[in-house]
Amino acid sequence: MEKQISKLLERARKGIESASSLKELDEVRVRYLGKKGEVTALLKGLGALSPEERPAAGQAVNRGRKEIEDLLAGRKVVIQGLEAEQRLKSQVVDVSLPGVVYDRGSRHPVTRVMGEILDIFRGMGFSVHQGPEVEKDYYNFEALNFPKDHPARDMQDTFFVEEEVVLRTHTSPVQVRAMEKQDPPLRIVSPGRVYRHDYDVTHSPMFHQVEGFMVDEGVAFSDLKGVLVEFVHQFFGHEVPVRFRPSFFPFTEPSAEVDMGCVMCRGKGCRVCSGTGWLEILGSGMIHPEVFRHVGYDSEKYTGFAFGMGVERIAMLHYGIDDIRLLFENDVRFLKQF
Repeated sequence: MEKQISKLLERARKGIESASSLKELDEVRVRYLGKKGEVTALLKGLGALSPEERPAAGQAVNRGRKEIEDLLAGRKVVIQGLEAEQRLKSQVVDVSLPGVVYDRGSRHPVTRVMGEILDIFRGMGFSVHQGPEVEKDYYNFEALNFPKDHPARDMQDTFFVEEEVVLRTHTSPVQVRAMEKQDPPLRIVSPGRVYRHDYDVTHSPMFHQVEGFMVDEGVAFSDLKGVLVEFVHQFFGHEVPVRFRPSFFPFTEPSAEVDMGCVMCRGKGCRVCSGTGWLEILGSGMIHPEVFRHVGYDSEKYTGFAFGMGVERIAMLHYGIDDIRLLFENDVRFLKQF
């Protein structure tokens, strides 16, 4: 048995050393250690030995098996190292090739314009306040002089979450919430997302708005004009003309639409301004006494003004964009321009 095991080990050693790949090495393992391998056959043959010979023979076979396992493990490490070396030699890096250029991200045009708008109003002493996008009907409508049966509610295509809960249609509810918590003087702008059931080249079901207001003793319409003219001049340039037209909003009285000279044709008349030379950019007015009543302000003592603008509208004019949907389609070709 000893001579038999010795010859088996010699054959196994030669087979392991000659294996040049992991596949060949595994074939050697199966030949000697597999279920039908030579070592397994020796173990099965132990039963034919006498009881006195069997223990010594079993120990010799197990030592042989252990030696073969160690030889296999060592050769496996060597072969893996040789194969890794071959892979490295075949994977030549051409250092003269141009590097991979990764596109750098940038702020979205709406985010950029929102920041510029807020910076201008901060410079005029306004602070920034925000409020919830899912709003109570009371703050979105009733406290802003939109009673349940008020026809002005037809101006708002509203998404209702529940009977008394809506996706806010403007950021004006922040005005009411701020006045409930603070006494005058107040000078606040409130940016954020708003929602209306509308979708075409100039309207989106979700868009951004900046609403601002100022409340104090002696605030007049001339203060409103001064603030908004200064905003237009800082944002679009001091050469751009500004005009105010009478209008209607439930929460302001008197109310006015604010127009500026068309930035496309410089007032000569074009398709964008429908040949008028003017572009509407925001709505404004003096805060209605009924709004003051809801927040507990004395309308005989305090006056104030409010204004609101669509950020996408300002962005479209600023960058010359003719379809609001481009701002929300996430087309990388479009966004790369900014």
